Amino acid sequence: MTALLEIENLHIAYDSVKALKGISLHLDQGEIVAVLGANGAGKSTLLRAISGLITPAGGSIRMDGKTLNNVPAFEIVFKGISQSPEGRKVFSTLTVEENLNLGAYTRKEKSRKIAETKNRVFELFPVLIERRKQLAGTLSGGEQQMLAIGRALMSDPRVLLLDEPSLGLSPIFVKLIFKIIKEINSQGVSILLVEQNARKALSVAKRGYVLETGEIFTSGLASELKQNKKIQEAYLGGTALKKFKSQKKNNTPS
Repeated sequence: MTALLEIENLHIAYDSVKALKGISLHLDQGEIVAVLGANGAGKSTLLRAISGLITPAGGSIRMDGKTLNNVPAFEIVFKGISQSPEGRKVFSTLTVEENLNLGAYTRKEKSRKIAETKNRVFELFPVLIERRKQLAGTLSGGEQQMLAIGRALMSDPRVLLLDEPSLGLSPIFVKLIFKIIKEINSQGVSILLVEQNARKALSVAKRGYVLETGEIFTSGLASELKQNKKIQEAYLGGTALKKFKSQKKNNTPS
């Protein structure tokens, strides 16, 4: 069975720096898959490559078995992949509603269909309907994150890429954002979730991958990763990860 989204032996380089070193992973229809790792592990680079913002140096990215390599970023959105970027990156001088409208720029349906999608976004994020005429730059951090996700949903994606959705948010907003991620998934959207908050990410994901300096260190069911204290410790810092890696190597039968 073909995966909905499949990355195989992906290499990404910035000049002489290798950001991704031959990673392979997949996302099936209806899944939430978490990608974990410390800063600099290559998580955001992975999402930018899938979105067409970075050209792979090698390997392949496929949607429904069809290659996305060298497909322009705007066409990636046409093909059903949308991203909510790290740092939200809302258009601060535009209103909430104008930001949402821009998210639907690829859609060719009648305005009624787009309005229905916007209403679904407002159902997910009621605060946005209250703020619809407010400039996005005046929203709180949590509200801007809601807007960034809502804008990504306006293209009616099959795959939603979420890059650090809890970054810089209060515990109350973090809890709310992850509740909404589950709701979005229940509506049929498959989600690739990049997140440093391992506990929260694994609480909503089916499977997970742990990246270390551009390579997949380990992967498995979220329930298994969540219960593995060594992986949790390793995820929180590079020193612990190297220690765990060394212990794992030393415990391997010869």
